[in-house]
Amino acid sequence: MNTADLGLPVEVPSTALFTDQYELTMLQAAMKAGTAGRRSVFEVFTRRLPGGRRYGVVAGTGRVLDAVENFRFDADVLDFLRERSIVDDETLAWLADYRFTGDIWGYPEGEVYFPGSPILRVEGTFAECVLLETVILSILNHDSAIAAAASRMSSAAGDRPLIEMGARRTHELAAVAASRAAYVGGFSSTSDLAAGFRYGIPTVGTSAHAFTLLHDRERDAFRAQVESMGRGTTLLVDTYDVTEAVRTAVEVAGPGLGAVRIDSGDLLLVAHRVRQQLDELGATGTKIIVTSDLDEYAIASLAAAPVDAYGVGTQLVTGSGHPTCSMVYKLVARADSADPAAPLVPVAKKATGGKTSIGGRKWAARRPDADGVAEAEVVGTGPVPADLADHALLVELVKGGEVIAREPLDAPRDRHIAARAALPLSATQLSRGEPVIPTEYVPGLTGS
Repeated sequence: MNTADLGLPVEVPSTALFTDQYELTMLQAAMKAGTAGRRSVFEVFTRRLPGGRRYGVVAGTGRVLDAVENFRFDADVLDFLRERSIVDDETLAWLADYRFTGDIWGYPEGEVYFPGSPILRVEGTFAECVLLETVILSILNHDSAIAAAASRMSSAAGDRPLIEMGARRTHELAAVAASRAAYVGGFSSTSDLAAGFRYGIPTVGTSAHAFTLLHDRERDAFRAQVESMGRGTTLLVDTYDVTEAVRTAVEVAGPGLGAVRIDSGDLLLVAHRVRQQLDELGATGTKIIVTSDLDEYAIASLAAAPVDAYGVGTQLVTGSGHPTCSMVYKLVARADSADPAAPLVPVAKKATGGKTSIGGRKWAARRPDADGVAEAEVVGTGPVPADLADHALLVELVKGGEVIAREPLDAPRDRHIAARAALPLSATQLSRGEPVIPTEYVPGLTGS
């Protein structure tokens, strides 16, 4: 959800300058050439998954819709462009009235994707579509990378909840987007209040080591926190001696203490010792939360440990080693004139070095096997074959410039759980491997 869903005020700054200069210079040149009005189709896809990953996760779609809706060239933006002589007066006049009036189709947020999947399809005139390239890619590349890392971590965690704690490890605005993407990928809460405010994500937080160090004794710090937040709070027990801290925590809060947090050391060994100690002290219901530079591999290694929840920061907000998805935004079809009735002609970059593209306005479907498990990502042009119609992936997001597919944030979160569950079991293996299903192109791809 966003703050509009919560009945809270929302700032809607223009997103028009979240772009590269060449989008505007292409626009100016196309206007002079008389080609800017040609009907065009752009697609977002990636040629490969990050090394070793078996599936990708579509995230950021809701933010893309907001960005497209707020892509407006207001007076301050136009003045900036004029002062820098970035485009001429004719182009500035056109930009002053810019509104995206085309259509956007895409994989619904939370869905998984594979190499060649047409994750987003943007249709309209060349002029109105080309301007959106950078803002769309910046959102999808970032958010999908975070969601993919979050998905791997949530798979490794099983039924144990995950807390997003990465705000201090990235840009302050990226932190909010990362928290949203992590929620889509399976995290249950965040420490970032801006993300809670903006998107309604549950927020959590208690204290850091500084709070313990502030007080003369650890006991005084624990007592102050319990008196302020109640016995259900989480006490951080690794500032000094863990064994002594656990004993003191139960003495102060009683056996009804909510949880203890461990943020350093051999987490597997310490968690077992703390669990045994808590049980011996009668605090059998007190949970154990672990933090400390966790990633999906560390989480998986703690599967047999008596851990109840994980807090993840740095590795999550950096995509666990893959901070981008290498998505691209390519023109795949265009009309041969500005006549709205002119047919689309498939176009594609043909170059060496692995950067070729496939032309044509594409559809995608995920073919299941006899047991309902995905066995291939099928991509083609023209009508979707009847036997794949029920498995088509793209949905309409924007129609005639109007957003028609807003949804609460729990919807893509639930969708991702279902999409991941429909993949072969090997999708959740953390060992390096190829995409879990192949991408099959219908023979003779051509535009329509």
